[in-house]
Amino acid sequence: MSNEERGKLGNGLSRRDFMKLGGLAATVPAMLGPQMVEAAGEEVPVYGPGKVPISLHVNGKTLKAELEPRVTLLDALRQEFDLTGAKRVCDRNACGACTVLMDGKTVYACGILAIDAQGHEISTIEALGSPEEMSALQRKFVEHDAQQCGFCTPGFVIATKAFLDKHPKPSDEDIRRGLSGNVCRCGTYAGIRAAVHELAGRKES
Repeated sequence: MSNEERGKLGNGLSRRDFMKLGGLAATVPAMLGPQMVEAAGEEVPVYGPGKVPISLHVNGKTLKAELEPRVTLLDALRQEFDLTGAKRVCDRNACGACTVLMDGKTVYACGILAIDAQGHEISTIEALGSPEEMSALQRKFVEHDAQQCGFCTPGFVIATKAFLDKHPKPSDEDIRRGLSGNVCRCGTYAGIRAAVHELAGRKES
């Protein structure tokens, strides 16, 4: 008996043929588009497992890449588009270090798939300013020493922008509640609150 015969599967296929068919099956969805399945009475597309074209609108620009459907928005920003302001810290929707704006609202980029972020307006810390030309918000964080290790800072700055856009004259308690979705392990909360109060034109109570 030859090696090929010994390698035959129960359906008459050799192991080599099986592997070839498996590889072909993995590429067919990418070539033909998503498979449609019925869920809750509606047909919805199922993408993958291979890479698919993804287009994101980030900081006023259209960014395109070929990504697996499981890639998060955070990974796409950092690894594909070199926008490294949003930080990976907890990677489980808990600390806020990866906060970005989606359609003007704060979201954790580590908990959103890049494929699901298509069609939305994404803004990252890079859109607010640069080390050479900081925004007023970024300058106040520096002036009030509202950062230490820096991992949480971009997320806090983005969250603060969204918060002040909604609450331009916040109380101290408003700030505590409004920024409660972001965690600073270094404990620079007093500096952060002072920066927010000064931006709002109020003294800390």
